[in-house]
Amino acid sequence: MTYNVSVLVGSLRRESYARKIALSCLDYFPDAIDAKIVEIGHLPLYNFDYDDPSVTDVSTPDSYTQFRATIKNSDGVLFVTSENNRTIPAYLKNAIDIGSKPNSDVAWKGLPAGIISHSVGRMGGYSSQKNLRLALSYFDMPTLGQPEIFLGQSPTLIDKDRLAPERTVAFVRDYITRFSELVTTTAGSRL
Repeated sequence: MTYNVSVLVGSLRRESYARKIALSCLDYFPDAIDAKIVEIGHLPLYNFDYDDPSVTDVSTPDSYTQFRATIKNSDGVLFVTSENNRTIPAYLKNAIDIGSKPNSDVAWKGLPAGIISHSVGRMGGYSSQKNLRLALSYFDMPTLGQPEIFLGQSPTLIDKDRLAPERTVAFVRDYITRFSELVTTTAGSRL
């Protein structure tokens, strides 16, 4: 059996450290997991009118419908994000909001979530990860308690567009292994 993991990157910049970390993580998943980056930068800002049945002159964007279907067809979600102004980037929050509606059909409900945060400073995106965990807890998304992955001084951890220090690679690889186990054990209970 193959399990699907959607990877959401919390930075729009093509050369972002978050994207480079996420690309590295794709290589760490076991063969039974098909992990892919799901692009979210094109999603229009969330507006409840799109999902309000009483508003008849506005249609739900196709990109919302496709994104929600992708998340619902996932067996888990890995978030790899930077920190912006002590919280998650706005467009990552936008994607979370889009997946949270309509209330009767939340895409995130019960999906295992992995979180890797980073920052160019020493804190490793601590605030962004805590804010993201808070948002995801509302959807009853199981997450690993330990270890939490805060990658500080992220520019020093990248070499040729990949995670490079052996110790960091081993640490993140172990996290991906443990997250993969959470995905495979949780997948059957969501059916």
